Amino acid sequence: MLNILNHSTIDRYRWLLVSCCAIVIALVVAGALIALLGYDPLDAYVAMARGSFGSTYALSVTAVRAAPLLIIGLGFLIGYRAGLFNVGGEGQLYAGAVGATLVGLVPVHIPAIIHLPLALLASFVFGALWAAIPAYLRAYYKVNEIVTTLMFNYLGYHLVSYLINANNGPLFQEGAAFAQSSPVAKTAELPILLGGTSLHLGALLAVVLAVATYFAIGYTAWGFKLRMIGLSLKTARYAGVNYQRQIFWAILIGGGMGGLAGGCEILGLRHHLYQGLSPGYGYDAVAVVLLANGNALGTIVASIFFGALRSGGNLMQQTIGLDVSVVFIIQALIIFFLLTGIALKFKPRHRVRVPRIVKSHA
Repeated sequence: MLNILNHSTIDRYRWLLVSCCAIVIALVVAGALIALLGYDPLDAYVAMARGSFGSTYALSVTAVRAAPLLIIGLGFLIGYRAGLFNVGGEGQLYAGAVGATLVGLVPVHIPAIIHLPLALLASFVFGALWAAIPAYLRAYYKVNEIVTTLMFNYLGYHLVSYLINANNGPLFQEGAAFAQSSPVAKTAELPILLGGTSLHLGALLAVVLAVATYFAIGYTAWGFKLRMIGLSLKTARYAGVNYQRQIFWAILIGGGMGGLAGGCEILGLRHHLYQGLSPGYGYDAVAVVLLANGNALGTIVASIFFGALRSGGNLMQQTIGLDVSVVFIIQALIIFFLLTGIALKFKPRHRVRVPRIVKSHA
């Protein structure tokens, strides 16, 4: 089915219609569920909207929640346009968070103009290294990247658990109330863009990366080769494209982007490394890209929407008492109806090849 998501099959306007319909239907179904639970759906959605966009502070929280979704989503998108499914964003985020923390905890004084870029670079490098083995296996041995990147998610989570464990964890902060690292140096922190809020430079960086990714994929030779591989591997081979190298670098760069998202979380918001750093950003980012149909600029809008769901869900729980888990139900329903709409409306007349997420490139 996911082959149908290709730009050559669905134009942007039809996709926009399908996406909007999926969101509306999901909200209606979720509203019915909320009513069955004894709450007023209108009150729930009004509270969610207020918590997402009702004030400057709410807008800042939405932007902060959207930033990691956008950065990881861009990493996934790079591979997606080449017909790959790098679902390892969660593990890559944790690896990048480790890299940023290690550099952020350097005991010698370093000026912020040097310390911060080094910490961000470390997060990107750690994320890329975390994706290197799945990338190599996929490119040169045709090992399914879904399986390997998914396995590395669990490794990343437990790596952080080991590093900050109270029982001799090398990064454990002595005397802390729970397992976490010491705070990173002030010189490694991302600056706050709006006083009195948590809106940090990482949110702006995410938008810049989205614009850069859009032009890189759409208007460079590298991006053309990626898209060619995604559309037809045989054509890419015939054109002389080194598809193995392109696949390797697509997953590697995607891993670096996931790591950068982890670095921004540490340096801009959390300042400590701890287990459970991500509430599932790596998995939600996949849904964000699918909702945007693999368009880098559309990913900005989709990530803001998902970020708004997360930030608004907290106020909804506080004001009317409805558990925030309804947000995850809405997210799941959106993707379900999105894929259902594609299958029904855009079902091809001829047999579709086995999706690449199941069958590796020959």
